[in-house]
Amino acid sequence: MEELPDCLYEGNQPTLITPSSPTPNHSLYLSNLDDHHFLRFSIKYLYLFENSISPLTLKDSLSRVLVDYYPFAGRIRVSDEGSKLEVDCNGEGAVFAEAFMDITCQEFVQLSPKPNKSWRKLLFKVQAQSFLDIPPLIIQVTYLRCGGMILCTAINHCLCDGIGTSQFLHAWAHATTSQAHLPTRPFHSRHVLDPRNPPRVTHSHPGFTRTTTVDKGSTFDICKHLQSQPLAPATLTFTQSHLVRLKKTCVPSLKCTTFEALAAHTWRSWAQSLELPLTMLVKLLFSVNMRKRLTPELPQGYYGNGFVLACAESKVQDLVNGNIYHAVKSIQEAKSRITDEYIRSTIDLLEDKTVKTDVSCSLVISQWAKLGLEELDLGGGKPMYMGPLTSDIYCLFLPVARDSDAIRVQISLPEDVVKRLEYCMVKFLDEKDNEDENSRAK
Repeated sequence: MEELPDCLYEGNQPTLITPSSPTPNHSLYLSNLDDHHFLRFSIKYLYLFENSISPLTLKDSLSRVLVDYYPFAGRIRVSDEGSKLEVDCNGEGAVFAEAFMDITCQEFVQLSPKPNKSWRKLLFKVQAQSFLDIPPLIIQVTYLRCGGMILCTAINHCLCDGIGTSQFLHAWAHATTSQAHLPTRPFHSRHVLDPRNPPRVTHSHPGFTRTTTVDKGSTFDICKHLQSQPLAPATLTFTQSHLVRLKKTCVPSLKCTTFEALAAHTWRSWAQSLELPLTMLVKLLFSVNMRKRLTPELPQGYYGNGFVLACAESKVQDLVNGNIYHAVKSIQEAKSRITDEYIRSTIDLLEDKTVKTDVSCSLVISQWAKLGLEELDLGGGKPMYMGPLTSDIYCLFLPVARDSDAIRVQISLPEDVVKRLEYCMVKFLDEKDNEDENSRAK
């Protein structure tokens, strides 16, 4: 894997893109689901397009779409209460950088088939004292020698979730290709997710742990152990036929969705590849869209964090023995717990700012594959590649550009673990081939 060449910036870079007409100047309240510690980072996307769009066109359309999405042009700050975050909707502007890289689309794919440190060159690094000082929206468009372009975006997760980022990016694309009003207007208010007064935690929430009560010596912290070592990304693409075969390992005794089957298989493979003690209790945390699970449902166009983390738990021995049936069942039970009352209980729990997501012995899976991210068209066609700018120990289910039925699984682990994970993830295909050959031989 070779290093990408440096980006060349001309003139004073970057520039601030402000809304093209006056916007409301106020503080936007963020819900407890927006401002808890687990989301204090930016979602960073990388798009590779074969055809470029001029920077003037992109800046103009961004300026227009920021009129509707004006909080993206604001700045995040701590509220007067001192514990909650809010958005100062001051119209200061989104950061926009344009650059050139002496490389073609094909060379980029061949040189760097997976995220690596040199990809970070493709997103302008804003010098900031803390996370709060980084503008909520940073964009870099890098033009390539072949006439293509790479679009990188960093969108503050406290402002929106994956569905919200997709909604915003498609709104920008709509503004780039049309003068018509947006098909979906953004819904800004987060007060629909206010905590109850007084807060009522009516459910147990195994995905969270109170930092004040955890005995740090009582358990092996997988997360810290992994982050103390050099990590390498593992990327595995599952085609529709692979996913059908995987689901068939559960039927007819258990019907499941594609996500449930792939998440169960990934969780098992992760535990096997890390060679965890069989008696250890491990968790799977995965995002569940709650927009339609609430009563009443969240309004159309709600782009804030509209998900909660479901938590499946299992001893390693139950997870890795047999097939994926046990893991699928655990995932289905975790999903079924995400009711209106469970979500309200989560919001109330997060009134306590010492509560944190328990990632110590957890695999975290974030679903990007069914958000329409790979459909983004800024006027020059859909991307030939879409994915995250960086790779982490959290697992992503990614879309595959130009193949909407396939899913790419990406996670970073120590190099020796990556090899074992890749073996565990594809082993079922060999087993199925052997079964088919044996049945034909009979």
